[in-house]
Amino acid sequence: MRIVSGGIQHETNTFATVPTTLADFQLDSDCGDELAGGDRLRELYTGTGTIHGGYLDEATARGIDLEPVLSVHAQPAGPVEQSGFEHMLGLLLSRIEAAAPFDGVALDLHGAMVSDDHEDAEGAIVAAVRDLVGASMPIVVTLDYHANITEQLATVPDCLIGYDTYPHIDMNERGREAIGLLESIIRGEVTAVQAFRQLPLITMPPMQCTLRDPMSGLIQRLHVLEEDPGVVTATIAMGFPFADITDAGVTVLVTANGDEELAERRADELAGWVWELRDELQPKLTTIEEAMRFSREESEGLVILADGSDNPGGGAPCDGTIALAAMLAADFQGGVVGVLYDPETAARAHELGEGAEAEFRIGGKTDTMHGDPVVTTARVKRLGDGRFTFAGPMKRGCPGDLGPMAVLEVGGVEVVVASRRMQLLDTEMVRIVGVEPSEKRLLVVKSAVHFRADVGPWAETIFDADTPGIHRPDFSCFDYKHLRRPIYPLDSELGGQDLFGRSD
Repeated sequence: MRIVSGGIQHETNTFATVPTTLADFQLDSDCGDELAGGDRLRELYTGTGTIHGGYLDEATARGIDLEPVLSVHAQPAGPVEQSGFEHMLGLLLSRIEAAAPFDGVALDLHGAMVSDDHEDAEGAIVAAVRDLVGASMPIVVTLDYHANITEQLATVPDCLIGYDTYPHIDMNERGREAIGLLESIIRGEVTAVQAFRQLPLITMPPMQCTLRDPMSGLIQRLHVLEEDPGVVTATIAMGFPFADITDAGVTVLVTANGDEELAERRADELAGWVWELRDELQPKLTTIEEAMRFSREESEGLVILADGSDNPGGGAPCDGTIALAAMLAADFQGGVVGVLYDPETAARAHELGEGAEAEFRIGGKTDTMHGDPVVTTARVKRLGDGRFTFAGPMKRGCPGDLGPMAVLEVGGVEVVVASRRMQLLDTEMVRIVGVEPSEKRLLVVKSAVHFRADVGPWAETIFDADTPGIHRPDFSCFDYKHLRRPIYPLDSELGGQDLFGRSD
């Protein structure tokens, strides 16, 4: 049996001011300007905690010949430039065609990519692949937990499989599941019948986290549902709310083996469970001032303030300074801010060398929404080249590169700066420059949720930050022009109805 795999991944924040270019994909994918597939992808992903790692590992275990033709991604930012999108889609299609003959296709997509011309870029991808391979070719798609799933995306492939975790620690497992299911479809053991429900609901990242309620309990119920012998797989996609598109929001999918009535009934059941939790899915935010007070007066261990408003994993610039400025003004001792994206500051620190003291202009360089540059005298405490290997449960075994890094010491606060934009989701990202979270009092992380998988366990207490930004978990900050309406909680009258429009 021969399977071809490919993927184009991007989480697009339509409120972001910086567009996403082909060069961004070339930089982040580590596959050269040509975006190499084949052996380069096997080298990068075999045995790693990634979707394509799962594809490759499971194919090997099952004796399947899997040909990975393309796997590209870029850090979340603004819409993908159309020329870059078309170039990557062209590569995917031409390489799939060149890989023939094959028995099935596995696609590693995100589900929240927007290009200049496509609100539903993944829908355009699956439609193009389907046109290429024909109606009878089995196609299984893996999607991110934050996918904004449209009718087209849900109906063109044979089956969609979404992550069950946020932080995304089950990517390898979901990739393995996809290959196993695809093999069963190819062999005629499974006839995939998929039911799709789009809820009138949009939610913010902090409470989407599956390490805490209500989502932890909901995912447990999902797994019980999947124990039904007629159910092949089920997915809750919580959506990406920072995409102002028609179909942003929560969806559920249930796939049954040839039993359409079962899939439809179970999809209604799953959607109802999510809807019942709509009010519990709204976050509570904490100011940096309250986090500092709590750290000084009530905590004996590390306090983490998750600066999700400036989370580069959701398209924010990652150079916001609101929390940093407040910590310096308060003369806070034992604080860390990181990882802050500031290649200019990192370069100057490397020019000066370790131990040097000088005036720096830190952060606040991308836009005016996340705070002004902090102009202050700082000591260059530590330098590094930014290269590391992910050791935590997310992206385990993959190489990472933050570019030239520096730790600047300003009074009692350390600022970890890097030359590449990436959310702090692995402790190795700060350990490589000598910062040990367990030894600190207050850590401000440029992340919304992913840090909880590997950095979070060091904390005694975690707060979601009340800071401004384009990834702020507060719907009142965003002017939606394209999102379908009515939708909860933007349209509060829906809160008094059940999922099918009946009043409580």
